[in-house]
Amino acid sequence: MYEVGQLVQYGGAGVCEVQEIKPQVFPDKGERLYYVLRPLYKACVISVPVESDKVFLRPIITREEAEHLIGLIPTLDCPPPAGRPGRELAERYGAILKSHDCRDWMELAVALRAKKKRQQQLKRKLGSVDERYLKQAEELLFGEFAAALEITREEVPGAIAALLETRASA
Repeated sequence: MYEVGQLVQYGGAGVCEVQEIKPQVFPDKGERLYYVLRPLYKACVISVPVESDKVFLRPIITREEAEHLIGLIPTLDCPPPAGRPGRELAERYGAILKSHDCRDWMELAVALRAKKKRQQQLKRKLGSVDERYLKQAEELLFGEFAAALEITREEVPGAIAALLETRASA
C-alpha cells in the first residue's frame, strides 16, 4: 500500500502524488479504500481503488535509476517499431507506452527522435502518428525523470545533456 505524500506513476496520467487514502461506501459493494491522486502535471484529481488489478500504479523510479537510464542514452541504437502508418503503428507505440516502463519509453523516444532527424535531413516532416507518440513518450518519461531528479519537466532536457556531457568528459 502506498503512503500519503508518496509519488507514484499512474497509467497515462503520469506522476501523481498520493493526497489521501479514504474509504468510499457503495450500496452494492460495501466500503472500499481509495487513493486520491493529484497528477503533478495535469489539473485534476483521480480516485483509484487501493485493491484493483485493473489499474496500473507503481512507485516512481529513484534518482539513481533515472541517472542510470540517462547514462544509457548514448549506447542506445533503437530502430523505431515497424508497422504501416496509421492504426498498426499506433497500436505498437501504444503497447510500448502501456508497458509503464521508463526504459521502454526512453527507447521509443530515442528511436522517434532519430527518425525525426532523418526526416528533417530529407526535408520531410515526421508523420502525425510518430509525432503524437513521441510527445506522449517524452511527457511520461520527462515527468518521471523530473520527479526522480527533483527538477521541473522543463529542466529535464538540460539535465540530460549535462549528465551526458559530465560522463563523456570523465
